[in-house]
Amino acid sequence: MSSSYFHEDAGIALDGVPREPLQDARVLLTGASGVVGIHMAAAFRRLIAEGSKLRLQVTFQSPVTGVIAEMLDHPQISIRRGDLTDPAFRRSLDQADLILHAAGYGQPGRFLENPGKTIRLNTEATLDLLEKVPTGGRFLFVSTSELYVGLPVGEPNREDSIGTTNTTHPRACYIEGKRCGEAACNAARAGGIQAVSARLALAYGPGAHAHDRRVLYTFIEKALHQGEIAMMDHGEARRIYCYAPDAVRIMLRAVLEGREPIYNVGGKGVLLIREVAEKIGAQLGVPVRLPETARPLEGAPAEVGLDMGLYEREFGPLKYVDFDEGLRRTIAWHRREKPAGA
Repeated sequence: MSSSYFHEDAGIALDGVPREPLQDARVLLTGASGVVGIHMAAAFRRLIAEGSKLRLQVTFQSPVTGVIAEMLDHPQISIRRGDLTDPAFRRSLDQADLILHAAGYGQPGRFLENPGKTIRLNTEATLDLLEKVPTGGRFLFVSTSELYVGLPVGEPNREDSIGTTNTTHPRACYIEGKRCGEAACNAARAGGIQAVSARLALAYGPGAHAHDRRVLYTFIEKALHQGEIAMMDHGEARRIYCYAPDAVRIMLRAVLEGREPIYNVGGKGVLLIREVAEKIGAQLGVPVRLPETARPLEGAPAEVGLDMGLYEREFGPLKYVDFDEGLRRTIAWHRREKPAGA
């Protein structure tokens, strides 16, 4: 597998994104090991291949290997390994004209296991990273649609809404950390930094680690390695998925051209979790089995839906990669990274 694996997806991510502000920019990307971060890195790598003089610094906590290491092997790209909750590591990072803060434990299983680090990644790290952007620079904070948890179910959530969870909520470390990060970005705007918060909902695509415990990837892993998808509950929760390159395109345009401080970032078309499992099962030819006793993840929202009207009024109608096609590409990644039976 070569670094060209992400080339087509990088084209999707860059569709309509202005090149001029990035031509000679110093860019810092945190959380490059996540699905969104990997596709952001791929987009900048493609710009470099097209002749851009931008300089990209990316942070990873885990070792960088395989196709990701190959993709990032370029003189204009530097890789920094370290823990963003460590103040010394944050101080060592370069100043940048554009910072994309995509680190933050997007997997519920991980942020529930590391509540203290989850809060620090979204608060302390965000504040320190904002100090590395000069006046007139740009900062993207990858926030979350979980800020809407607690609102009535049934209508997509708008940016002028906010959830009703308390600080005792099972996911408070994540929700409140993101809320504080957004407040830090708003304060930075008053100081002349174009800081934008992106309330992201359920991005998926190639690039996920085999141990990623988000439900879509768990279903793929079960199908590939167990020959069936055994669900933990009956899959009645409703979700809207967005192919990662589409999400990256929305976020890049928002931070480079957007007028607003907050944008929803998500797809269209609601799916039951059970329907996601059935689509994966159909593509891989394995059965889906429902449990007699449900074991849902504590605090998981019953529905995740976003109103994309604010973004579309500013940038025009959105075009998305079809979910079935995005799923096909995602399954292909998992097969190549860890073939069944390995």
